[in-house]
Amino acid sequence: MRVLYFTIVVLITDQLSKFYIKGISIPFLNLKLEGMYLGESISVLGDFFKITFIENPGMAFGFNPGSDFKLWVSLFSLIASIGLLVYLYLAREKSLSLRIAIAMILGGAIGNLIDRMFYGIIYDYAPLFYGKVVDFFDFDFFNFSILGRDYDRWPIFNIADASVTVGVFILIFFYRHHSKVESGEDEELIEKETEDINKQVSIAKLNVEKLNEDDIAANGETDKGKEISI
Repeated sequence: MRVLYFTIVVLITDQLSKFYIKGISIPFLNLKLEGMYLGESISVLGDFFKITFIENPGMAFGFNPGSDFKLWVSLFSLIASIGLLVYLYLAREKSLSLRIAIAMILGGAIGNLIDRMFYGIIYDYAPLFYGKVVDFFDFDFFNFSILGRDYDRWPIFNIADASVTVGVFILIFFYRHHSKVESGEDEELIEKETEDINKQVSIAKLNVEKLNEDDIAANGETDKGKEISI
């Protein structure tokens, strides 16, 4: 289960970056970080890449199903995270690339789950499971539409989102590669079985021909040994 190091690294990096963006105060540690104000944007590479602090109350791409559905989103994220952890344990003997992909998806899922579960309580604005996800990576890639909404910039995301995306791409690559390998192995197996069948047919033909030759030879000897009656 050493692939869980990927999960831990993603989780720690994600949460530290969110605390840095949003700010946090821990009095007993004498720690206070102001962070950015909501909606603040800092240019990194002109208009192409900015650090923009927003809070996402809903799901991916800013889709907000409403407060009544938010609890179910949080619970689903919790169940999905547990399911991924169980699957990671069951797949401990499988391909390393598969386990790394699952570990990265798990780290991202838990990272955003912490926001939804606890940020409302930590920052004193909502009850358990009703927190908002902190997003800040702001890229201007291209215009597109999804879920009935038009976007002139890529939806703002965080490290957890990026980890999930990378994990999914690794999974896609893994299954494509695995399918090709299996397909190649199947073709080799079919060719080998065909060769074996052809060999068996050839051997059977030779045996039949040998038997026919033996029968002919035996019949010839019998005919020679017969006396002709007049």
